Amino acid sequence: MTAATYQYVDLPDASVVTTRALLTARENISDTVAARAMMCIHGGAGFGKTLAVNTCLRALEPGEDVRKITFRARPTARAVRYELFTALDLAGEPPRHPSEFDRLLKTALAERPRTFLVDEAQWLNGEAFEYFRYLWDEPATQLAIIFVGGEGCHTVLRREPMLSSRIFIWQHFTRLTPSEVLEAIPLFHPIWADADPDDITFADSHAAHGNFRAWAQLTAHTRTALARTGRPRVDQELLRWAFSRLA
Repeated sequence: MTAATYQYVDLPDASVVTTRALLTARENISDTVAARAMMCIHGGAGFGKTLAVNTCLRALEPGEDVRKITFRARPTARAVRYELFTALDLAGEPPRHPSEFDRLLKTALAERPRTFLVDEAQWLNGEAFEYFRYLWDEPATQLAIIFVGGEGCHTVLRREPMLSSRIFIWQHFTRLTPSEVLEAIPLFHPIWADADPDDITFADSHAAHGNFRAWAQLTAHTRTALARTGRPRVDQELLRWAFSRLA
């Protein structure tokens, strides 16, 4: 499976690597959806959370109704209602009154099982998280909710006892360890497949630091260097040039 759809940069020939975190996410997401429960995947930026979740959701049973919602600013409950209205492709105009809006959403969510992927959930405040809990608690709705976000997501959720007590699974994404880097990166892109392990370690310790997004950026620059120099494989001189392009 190519990774171009979800990678931070458009990187030809990149592949999704089945890391330990991705395997764990696949199991956790499958169990959460089966239980129509809520889970939280959290961790630092660039650690592969969204890529892993998107990959795992694509592997769910055919016909599973998955709707993705992404927030870029701190939303009110009203804003969450409008996002859900759009995500569910509901006909007509959104209702003006909150109680009417709530009835419409509950009716739509009771029609069949649905899974919400709530990405960038670190932007959600207590009010917004509480609204998702309100819908999930409705007996007629058949919701599974996967919150994906930075460490702030975990912090806010833990401050909301009524919601946090309902989270079925918590999964924390961390940096790749040095040994995981040596296992995963040769599978991530062909330019690393025949690279000296010492050069991969050198690249990780100086630039990527176990961060998949940083590895994607570094790979793009290193690929450019290989094309321009005509060299057959990665070496430390090429890597230093790639490092010079990174902050």
